[in-house]
Amino acid sequence: MAKLRRQIRLMQVYMAGSSLLLLFFAVTAMTQSNATQRVDELTVQRLNVVDANGKLRLVLSNKDRMHPGVVDGKTLNRPRPVGGLIFFNDVGDEVGGLTYSGREVDGQGSADASLTFDQWKQDQTIGIQYGEGRGQRSAGLQVWDRSDTQHLSDVFDKLNAAYALPDTAARTAALQAAAATMQPAFQRLFVGKDRDRASVVMLADAAGKPRLALKVLANGTASIEFLDAQGKVTDRLPK
Repeated sequence: MAKLRRQIRLMQVYMAGSSLLLLFFAVTAMTQSNATQRVDELTVQRLNVVDANGKLRLVLSNKDRMHPGVVDGKTLNRPRPVGGLIFFNDVGDEVGGLTYSGREVDGQGSADASLTFDQWKQDQTIGIQYGEGRGQRSAGLQVWDRSDTQHLSDVFDKLNAAYALPDTAARTAALQAAAATMQPAFQRLFVGKDRDRASVVMLADAAGKPRLALKVLANGTASIEFLDAQGKVTDRLPK
């Protein structure tokens, strides 16, 4: 009987110790999960930043795993071979980002980089962009007018159907047809360097027609041009 009591007592001690150990590990895990941790170096292909409720707010990715874009809960199922950052707003829509790419094509560099800010439910309305191809380069600040009534997601179903086509020619034609259903976007401002190496400030009207252009050509020639809606120069300084 005494032996049985000792065994019961040992079992009680064991269970109490196990419970305390389990509680220790649980508290430690909770403390570590809420604490700020330092990582000296981290190698990842993609990093997702989310709100406390799990909603996606930022994606940092390489070109192989970049988020394809989403508006109104619809994801655009497209290839997006660029690295960088993509931002998302409170309702889960993509709202712009910082992207870049660069490769060699036929022995020449082909590259682009952009920092863009999207209009509500639409594509970029402000952008700082650089592009290079076939030995020509352009870089500058651009501003666009976008539709106030049409959401970018309105055409996603058509675009996704086009991207799913295996035939290249058919896919290109379907993508062009889908894009044609979107209300047009017009560039209103460009400030930068064009592909002819001229420094340019271009102001356009609401229809995207250039109406005022300030230029300094690569050879140093400077001018101010006023244009009508048909693109005809109505006045120029110097005369």
